[in-house]
Amino acid sequence: MERIRVGFIGCGGNASGHIGRIHEMKDAEVVALCDPSADSLDRARTRNDGLPADIPTFDNHKDLLANVELDAVEISTPHTLHFEQITDALDCGLHVLSEKPMVCTVEHAHKVIAHAQDAGKILMVSYQRHLQPVYRYLRNQIACGEMGEIQFITAMQDQGWYRGTMGLWRQKLSLSGGGQLNDSGSHLLDIVLWMTGLAVDEVQAYVENFESEVDINSALSLRFKGGALGNISVIGNAPSGGMWEDITIYGSKAAAYIRNGHLTYKAAGSDAAEPANLPGAMSPDRNFIDAIRGRDEVQVPPICGLRVIELTEAAWESARTGQPAKVTTC
Repeated sequence: MERIRVGFIGCGGNASGHIGRIHEMKDAEVVALCDPSADSLDRARTRNDGLPADIPTFDNHKDLLANVELDAVEISTPHTLHFEQITDALDCGLHVLSEKPMVCTVEHAHKVIAHAQDAGKILMVSYQRHLQPVYRYLRNQIACGEMGEIQFITAMQDQGWYRGTMGLWRQKLSLSGGGQLNDSGSHLLDIVLWMTGLAVDEVQAYVENFESEVDINSALSLRFKGGALGNISVIGNAPSGGMWEDITIYGSKAAAYIRNGHLTYKAAGSDAAEPANLPGAMSPDRNFIDAIRGRDEVQVPPICGLRVIELTEAAWESARTGQPAKVTTC
């Protein structure tokens, strides 16, 4: 069995895990690295024992695509670069796994989705919660009607993002495309939409930038199509380090409480309990390779990236105007 040849566009800290997971696979291999930072390239090699000392390295993605025989690329770069890099990779007939957010505008999302379809290639977004047991279990419970009609959702994420990203590209609008809502908060928006299967009709949003050019704190009030209500809070100036997430979903038959990845489920007339027999887990990288080989479906298709940026753009518009904004989905 020939190994899937994967090139990496972006080799910073976030890419390290992706590189390591592909490197450990028997049916895939890391064949090239690309990053404008020589230090990042050096760290990528030293963190992954066994990578060839002479592995080809490049300082821009176009040279990598032009000079290395590849089957796929994984992209972990500043967010506003994703659109061009995804487009160029698809032009070369490659499968693509992109870090979140997939792209930074609804227009670009539609373009890369159409491009991947026309090229007949996989485009996948690295929203890893789709592949984690708690979230998969809850999505199944909702989809099969065990929770009844979803009526209210509240979700919160806090992180010391503001201080931790000062002076970095994540707070430069030209590279990040937005603040924490478009960065870590992207995961929260995605998992709420994916688990529930609901579409947002309207959002009223407020943001606080402090002294940054991007959003730090965001408060979103949502009305979903079908009538459910919800709140999403993304707090980027939490006083403590690390990240904390709370998600609570209220259905007509049950409620689910996710506290930092731990699920408590309470059906009507029953005591609250932690579910047993949760589904298995895998990494986005494993799913990506399996999907290329036809052994599995893509668990995070690009429509998920589109849904997130649709809501994000509408939230930014609402915050700018002070008025509710419709979320256009198609």
